[in-house]
Amino acid sequence: MARGSIIQIPLRAAALLVLAAMYSPVSQLSLSPVYGAIPASIYHQSLMAVAILMGTTGKPVLKRYLPAGTASFIPVLAFSIPTAQFFLFQHSSWLGATHGPWITEAVTVFPLALLSAFCAATLLDRLDFTQRHRAIWVAGSSMASYALLKGGQSFSKSIIRRRIGSGLAFTRSGLQSVLAVLYALLLPSKLIVLAIVPVLHSALFNVHVPLEHTTALLNRTLQANDYTLIARQESLTGYISILDNIQDGFRVMRCDHSLLGGEWLRLPMNAKTGLREPIYAVFVLLEAVRLVQPVERWEEPTLPDSQKNALVIGLGIGTTPSALIAHGINTTTVEIDPVVCDFATRYFGLPAGHKSVIEDAISYVEKVQTTGRQHEHYDYIIHDVFTGGAEPVGLFTIQFLTGLSNLLKPNGVVAINYAGDLLLDSARLVIYTIKSVFPSCRIFREVAPLSSSITDAEHDFTNVVIFCTKTPGPFKFRVPSEADFLGSRARESYLLPQHEINGVDFERQEGEVDLTPIAEGRTQMLDRWQKQGAVGHWSIMRTVLPSVIWENW
Repeated sequence: MARGSIIQIPLRAAALLVLAAMYSPVSQLSLSPVYGAIPASIYHQSLMAVAILMGTTGKPVLKRYLPAGTASFIPVLAFSIPTAQFFLFQHSSWLGATHGPWITEAVTVFPLALLSAFCAATLLDRLDFTQRHRAIWVAGSSMASYALLKGGQSFSKSIIRRRIGSGLAFTRSGLQSVLAVLYALLLPSKLIVLAIVPVLHSALFNVHVPLEHTTALLNRTLQANDYTLIARQESLTGYISILDNIQDGFRVMRCDHSLLGGEWLRLPMNAKTGLREPIYAVFVLLEAVRLVQPVERWEEPTLPDSQKNALVIGLGIGTTPSALIAHGINTTTVEIDPVVCDFATRYFGLPAGHKSVIEDAISYVEKVQTTGRQHEHYDYIIHDVFTGGAEPVGLFTIQFLTGLSNLLKPNGVVAINYAGDLLLDSARLVIYTIKSVFPSCRIFREVAPLSSSITDAEHDFTNVVIFCTKTPGPFKFRVPSEADFLGSRARESYLLPQHEINGVDFERQEGEVDLTPIAEGRTQMLDRWQKQGAVGHWSIMRTVLPSVIWENW
């Protein structure tokens, strides 16, 4: 065999495996607007590992059933995946969040990875080995395949983190097209003409492709269901869009398969503050940090708002920071996603009079502590980072929460929004961790439970806000004044916390040894429980907006 072939064959085989691996996170990205990032990930890694394993070690069996020119069909399959997903997504309500993602991938990325691994193994058969060397090669190639899978996935994720949404090629559909083109270049064949139909469908009719005419087509579909798309952008935390409800007159910001907030458009804007009425009570409830007063200092006068500082972690549409700014509080917002910040400003009127930090909250809190910027200590901290069916686990570790405590002034108050199923152990673990850091906490639900007895229900998915002080001792909420309401009827109804939960339910029970605070490097238990919660959240979101809205992104 020619020396050039000895080099080219392994390189082509490796390229096939790398392309399949790079398609892995792109496939998950494409599923996340319809199913959410967590449900899309539950079986994904297992599917990919099985596909690569079957393709490499099951080659003798596959050869019996696959045609000789199988490699020629791989680019056609790659070009067809967006079209297949488009039609499968229309049945997402029937498939459900548990089975929908793996069923979709079983007929799209799974065969792509399987055939890529099979063809890579077939290519390597052309190399001449002695019997002894062949056995070593087979064992080594299996390990190399797994290494290429992990390496290709990591490389693809790094590109996505840096470039997602920066241009058409770095959208979900754009990345799928780029990888399909690379497959076509690697495996040239006349059969590529079969890809004309799916390519035309993607270019002309696939509303997931962010072109002008496909966006118009998407809007026609949404408007037939009383919604209008105002803007959309793919970004770091997911697929972000702004939707107006035509019939009821409200606007929401969507991130993948969850909502970051919304406000009423039909109700008049407050002429003095420029604020609109929020449609969700939890964001008003977070503002109750201003009402907290320790019992032992109940009669003491408090500083005026103009002399106070607030830190808001997680922006959403900006309901809470906008209110804090309206009260004259010096407010800093920390948001990891620049598109969320841009959309909150453009479409929800987030005021400019605040410090906006576009950064990961963990690195920001660490940086403020290590640089010793004492002026960056806060009277109030708002922690509101729920998105995609779960909270970022790193923002609930004892290390991060301790960092927030270090940034609080001695009399400071933190309000932490947790959205989850209170009947799952994940809620208990999160609240137990919070109470391990802050000595005095009170927990309030957004709304009263539907069942008079929570233990009689199967699920209890709700928003809870945990109010905590840095110093020990009981605290109360003062009765809000007219000025606290900012001319808002929603604040008149929801600003004062009402539905308190007994915090004893979230403490370690006598003889219990498994309940330990969430810590860096020890988050596996919470990760597992959050998967259950994310599936429950998906079902709730399908009642908030019609399925057709989630499916057509």
